Amino acid sequence: MSTYRFEALMQPSSVAVVGASERAGSVGHAVVANLREGGFAGTLSLVNPRHSAIGGTNCYPDLVALPKPPDLAIVCAPPAAVSGIVETAAALRVPACLILTAGLGRGPDSAAWAIRDLGHSSGMRIVGPNCLGLMSPYGHLNASFASRQLKQGDLALISQSGAVAAGLIDWAAAHQLGFSGVVTLGDQIDVDFGDCLDHFAMDPRTRAILLYVEAIADPRKFMSAARAAARVKPIVVIKAGRHAPAAVAAATHTGALAGSDAVYDAAFRRAGLVRAYDVAELFAAAETLGRQRPFEGNRIAILTNGGGIGVLAVDRLIDLGSQLAVLSQETRDRLDAILPPSWSRANPVDIIGDADAERFARALDILLDDEANDAVLVLDVATRLTSQREAAETIARVVEQRRAHRLFAKPVFTAWIGADREEGPERFVAAGIPNFPTEADAVRGMTHLIAYRRAQSELTRMPDAMPQDFNPETETARAVIAGALAGRRSWLDPIETARVLNAYDIPTAAPRLASTPQEAASLGAEVLAEGYTVVLKVHSPDIVHKSDVDGVALDLTTAEAVGAAAETMLARIRSARPEAKISGFLVQPMIRRRNGRELIAGIADDPTFGPVVVFGRGGTAVEAIADKALALPPLDLDRARDLIARTRVSRVLASYRNVPAANLDAVAMTLVKLAQLAADCPQICELDLNPVLADPDGVIVVDARIRMMPAGDGREGDHPRMVIRPYPRHWERQTALRDGRKVRIRPLRPEDEALYPDFLASVTDDDLRRRFFALPGKPSHDFIARLTQLDYARAIAFAAISQEDGRLLGVSRLHADANHEHGEYAVLVRSDLKGQGLGWTLMELVIAWARQEGLSTIQGHVMRGNTTMLQMCQELGFGTQPDPNDPELVSVELHVQQVTAAV
Repeated sequence: MSTYRFEALMQPSSVAVVGASERAGSVGHAVVANLREGGFAGTLSLVNPRHSAIGGTNCYPDLVALPKPPDLAIVCAPPAAVSGIVETAAALRVPACLILTAGLGRGPDSAAWAIRDLGHSSGMRIVGPNCLGLMSPYGHLNASFASRQLKQGDLALISQSGAVAAGLIDWAAAHQLGFSGVVTLGDQIDVDFGDCLDHFAMDPRTRAILLYVEAIADPRKFMSAARAAARVKPIVVIKAGRHAPAAVAAATHTGALAGSDAVYDAAFRRAGLVRAYDVAELFAAAETLGRQRPFEGNRIAILTNGGGIGVLAVDRLIDLGSQLAVLSQETRDRLDAILPPSWSRANPVDIIGDADAERFARALDILLDDEANDAVLVLDVATRLTSQREAAETIARVVEQRRAHRLFAKPVFTAWIGADREEGPERFVAAGIPNFPTEADAVRGMTHLIAYRRAQSELTRMPDAMPQDFNPETETARAVIAGALAGRRSWLDPIETARVLNAYDIPTAAPRLASTPQEAASLGAEVLAEGYTVVLKVHSPDIVHKSDVDGVALDLTTAEAVGAAAETMLARIRSARPEAKISGFLVQPMIRRRNGRELIAGIADDPTFGPVVVFGRGGTAVEAIADKALALPPLDLDRARDLIARTRVSRVLASYRNVPAANLDAVAMTLVKLAQLAADCPQICELDLNPVLADPDGVIVVDARIRMMPAGDGREGDHPRMVIRPYPRHWERQTALRDGRKVRIRPLRPEDEALYPDFLASVTDDDLRRRFFALPGKPSHDFIARLTQLDYARAIAFAAISQEDGRLLGVSRLHADANHEHGEYAVLVRSDLKGQGLGWTLMELVIAWARQEGLSTIQGHVMRGNTTMLQMCQELGFGTQPDPNDPELVSVELHVQQVTAAV
């Protein structure tokens, strides 16, 4: 439901507290007190059948007795009464319900699930149960039993834990930080992280969002909401349970490497979130995000009165991936003129332990003028020689003066080490300057902003175009898997595995299957005749890791040696594993790569986030070495390279000593192919390529295994388990313009950014104005990236591309709202192609997509003078009416399910 009826939760005009109490220490008493003390200006009704009045306010026996149903019902009643209260609220069409009560159980037979179903059927939004409540300071709403009121500010907090939220609220009060809203989700039977992210992303009073996560209830919705929100606001997340064991034992190396927290980390990274690892780090993030906007760059200058503390700050800075700025010669000369001869003459700028306030201020001014740094960290260690209070006052004054004369003043961060609050930190609070108790906290807080900027760059980076010759034989792979599943098998045999990999152009050491030692010898002779020595492996559905039973023989040089090895291997395994079914032997060529590096690549299936691509150091010791990185599919080449770079083995893929570099593009393309295989074949739950040998000539898979299970149905072209909807290839079309020119129409891809400058240059200023309602000027990377980088779960854009020269001819797009109910369209065609029918075709595709997605309406705004667009809309069935907010615009709307698009 996303933000549906969220106004009743965050901005209600009337509230009823069911279970209100006059007993101090009860939840019902605390909630009523918080609502009153918070200054709630709407109608407050109290419900408790045991009281006629509480604290001078009339009390009603139940919701039915209220003069009017409330916007928000807050339930603090005992667990046995909650279901009846919610049922009554639903019957009265109460739009929102906040359940603070715990103990409603979990699972299909619980009261919580029955309440969830009731909410879904009635359209009532439910927060909780088992939560602290929610707070909306700008609406003067404190619907919680927290210990204090919130100060208004621009931080939003979404927490699954009431205790963590309460702690952060208390800490924020002590540091004079304010919030735009706080929602504690509890058991999140309805309202969840995705809903709240959508709400706060659109909230103009929210500048940054903090998340405390224990588990994600709806990963698809979470990823879509998080990706959308992170494009416009910093989001810092802390995830509890980092070291919890995996829910199920994995059968493959890949599955064993893909632990639960590692998958969450991959999801957060893909969404563009900044991760914190403890509550102290979340507090540091709140201090930073609450006072300082994100800034460009990561070159940090450090100003300190203590050399040792400056060195510790440098260590922490580099640990967290930032860069120590190099002082320009001009800056060193200016500092020489004002500082004692013994100053450090380098960054960190140590201005000596006797530095007074004036020395701090003059040095800071010089550093802020230096274009060789992007931010300044000021460290003051308490001594008897100088006043930290005076130093704080002068530093704050310098920053305030800079902000008064510059739209984007250079950021300053401070750590007054050993100071009481009255000795400096309170002055920084008043000035809105981030301040921390230690240098490590300061660096950690600062790097959250740097990490956010880095994440933004990753989100909008234009990937390399995919190779044109990658055309996987999807139906071949699906047929192999379907045949195995029809035979009630969960593992593909090696021949089938090779067929699936070959269908995706992943090179393998071709296996041959022998039923007996004699047949193995014969097949070995064939391999020897091709110029290879032989590898012999046991083939058994009961033995996944062959090396565990000594089921591999290498570098066999004669057919007789192959037969003898098979006989010996068969006897040994029958003795060690008598229960194992031995199907035969695999005979393969011995792959020799003089400069080959052993890698592992594969697909694991996470119970929350579905398919995950895994990459790392390969070989038999893969789990012991545990050098791995994970990414959510789908992947492009840039994301695949990033996945590789996050492993230690990436270092040896580069050249070193006399060893040439491996073909990194071939490794990255293999990961892209695996991600596409995961998208195309949802029945694959584990895929293990180990080892993959990589050298300057490319890659080859030496051993592989694939496990399957039946997959549920998704939408056409949609993976039922992937949390990021892959590129929808089934929407690709071939058509022709009225003049006969052939056109390929397909969903827009991120790499299409490269086509946009030429496309926009082919559109007249008048047509650009009609599309964007203003002239966009020279298109920037960020501008085009927002047009081309789509979440296919929420938006679609169709690109018409000339088959003759590959130029972009036109684009239509539709963005669904967060509730996936309404969509807003736009269309733009090259000005010299008007009258060719292209705009009509692109609009029909948008309508067809909206209908398949279940949207109710398509809406748009058309300039009154754009008669061609208005006529096309009317012919397609759109209704039109004047825009009430702008006389130059016409609002158009199509009821999607009432029309049929001919595509």
